[in-house]
Amino acid sequence: MPVAINIPESIIVLCGSMTFIEKMKDISAILSKEGFAPIIPDEDINECKKELSRRHFDKIADKNTHAILVVNESKNGKDNYIGASTFAEIALAFYFEKEIYILNEIYQPYKDELLAWGSQTLNGNVRILKECVLCIR
Repeated sequence: MPVAINIPESIIVLCGSMTFIEKMKDISAILSKEGFAPIIPDEDINECKKELSRRHFDKIADKNTHAILVVNESKNGKDNYIGASTFAEIALAFYFEKEIYILNEIYQPYKDELLAWGSQTLNGNVRILKECVLCIR
């Protein structure tokens, strides 16, 4: 039976379009079973996007957050979609020296930045994240 990694470095903030929130919830459940402490975006539709974004940025910048995981599915005919807000979250993670994991292949419009910032793709398999984190430690 796998041993849970109950250490601060196991905090992973999930990022992505709110269109993918159900996928983020599914991934969060998997990560929890693997011993991580995932954080998903708030989905309060009555709160303004500015405040939701600010709160999510705070979670990414938190000293105990080890990494972000970008959920990038297809959206509006665009494969591996990463929108402007998610790209801002990635930039913030890079600035605060967090690991950056991308669920699927790299979104081509941001390829240069994502590669330069050390993003790692999981090829759709969140379970390999545990191996990635253990290798870094």
